[in-house]
Amino acid sequence: MEYADNVSNIHDRFSLTLINPASHYFSLAGSLIAAVVIVLATHLGYFGDAADIVYRIPAVVAVLVVTQLLDTRFTKKKEYSKSLHSSLFGIMLWVAAILTGLLAGFVLGKEPSLFLVTFGMILFASFRIGIYTTTLGTSLKKTWAICLVQPLAMFLVLAPQDMWLPLLTDPLALGYGAAFLIIASSWSVVTDRAGRPGMKSTHRTIQAYLASQGDDHADAEEIMEERSSEASVSTSQIKFSSSNGKEFSMVLPDIHPGPYHPVGGSNIPYLIYKNLESSAMVMHSISDHALNLPSKNEVETYLKNLENSEVKEEGLRCTEPVTVKINKASVIGLLFGNSPLLFLSLSPHGMEDIPSYMKTEIEQYAKNRNYLRTMIVDCHNAMGEEISREDGEDMLKAAKSCLDTLITKENFAIEFGYANSDGMDIWAEDLGMAGLGIVCLGINGKKYFVGWADANNMENGTREEIMINFADRGLSLLEICTSDTHYAQVKVRNKNGYYHLGLVTNAAKLSSWLLEVAGDAQDRMAAAKFEILENKTHVKVMGREIYEDYSRALDNSLKISKGFLIGGLLLFVTSLFL
Repeated sequence: MEYADNVSNIHDRFSLTLINPASHYFSLAGSLIAAVVIVLATHLGYFGDAADIVYRIPAVVAVLVVTQLLDTRFTKKKEYSKSLHSSLFGIMLWVAAILTGLLAGFVLGKEPSLFLVTFGMILFASFRIGIYTTTLGTSLKKTWAICLVQPLAMFLVLAPQDMWLPLLTDPLALGYGAAFLIIASSWSVVTDRAGRPGMKSTHRTIQAYLASQGDDHADAEEIMEERSSEASVSTSQIKFSSSNGKEFSMVLPDIHPGPYHPVGGSNIPYLIYKNLESSAMVMHSISDHALNLPSKNEVETYLKNLENSEVKEEGLRCTEPVTVKINKASVIGLLFGNSPLLFLSLSPHGMEDIPSYMKTEIEQYAKNRNYLRTMIVDCHNAMGEEISREDGEDMLKAAKSCLDTLITKENFAIEFGYANSDGMDIWAEDLGMAGLGIVCLGINGKKYFVGWADANNMENGTREEIMINFADRGLSLLEICTSDTHYAQVKVRNKNGYYHLGLVTNAAKLSSWLLEVAGDAQDRMAAAKFEILENKTHVKVMGREIYEDYSRALDNSLKISKGFLIGGLLLFVTSLFL
């Protein structure tokens, strides 16, 4: 499986986490309702006795609440919410067994079998083995000791005392129950080993991921840092200094934001932005998740070393922008001294991260034409799949044509003005902590704007609407880019795990904000010089193998789970005919 497929596969599996309720209050209410259903169905459908229901319901509910609180003492992180979630799903199995038994009795024209009440209780216990070992961090031995606590406590207040012995010693119930307890235990052992040899414990990784969703990212970062390797990463900057003392940097880090909020370098664009005194636009370079920083320690190392950047070129002049479009591909270029800056986009069609081979080919082409340092921005401004071979070839042709044209262009003195949204008190669920920024470049008596949003990609067509709104006011917006931040303002429960820019905030509102920022940038314009800075930092990056191992572990675990699920379902169906 190719690297891009591994990352995509892991990303697709994110939807499995959406099965869990968003709020523990939902799980609490759901489990209480399920407990009431169990009492009603058991006493009306199996025992044929409604007399005890009035006090059985509060008794069963009370025991459920107490044992849910007790359960938190046995879990690794002592989390009440996870206790409630596991309780809800487990008790629903008991409900399903009881109601299915009643339905089977009706269809088959026989009395519903009482053993299903006991069997359902043990199914509940079996589920607890699976959930406790995989997501709650409890050893199999400890889980066996506590798996029956909640189900059995509820059973003892559900059933009349004189029925305890016959129900709990029913050979069929015990036989089927034991089979499912063994199935659950076997499933737990096998799935934990599904990622070997690359991943020692699949369960530990799952637990670390779930903990990180509650902002406890220590375990996840430890696991990722263990698998990461040292690498030398570059960071390029175009730093503008104006005659009025203002400074601004357009930054292209070779590291990639991620792997996911709030782990590692997920919020690295904002952290670089703050490191440069909120006077920067942190672009998405041609990089991918293999260049993720795995931990906060590596992020700190990277940020600290940014101060050691070297000046590779400086000057006072640049060319007017050159735009080349070939089919879907668009490339915009400016030449600062002898260092070109290229903006690559497929908007409004969209794509995933531009692959590294395209960067290599463009840089080599530029080197053959004696350019000093080529800076390439992946605009990341429309959602899409991995770039196709045809679109990739068009983009390469456009980039090479742009480089060829820039050689022929006259250069002019530069003016610049920069502004951001920091003082505007704007907030949006699809916008990161650094907000919006605009740089206005004055070249040959004309003004050109480049817009930036600290966001994870952009809704298709949003870029075009914003550009039209600028054009309607006589303003030339060359490009609007995003940082590809993996920071999320809110907990997002969709397949992507984030809101891309324009999904929540419409283009009209974004345009109004950007136009206001552009006005401020234009007012601050002054004559300027530029410096091309480059930095090399040795940090740990996640690499490609870790994604291959994670993807394989997920696939193997799902295949194993499907097999066990089908086998367990068939075994359960046989119980309905007894």
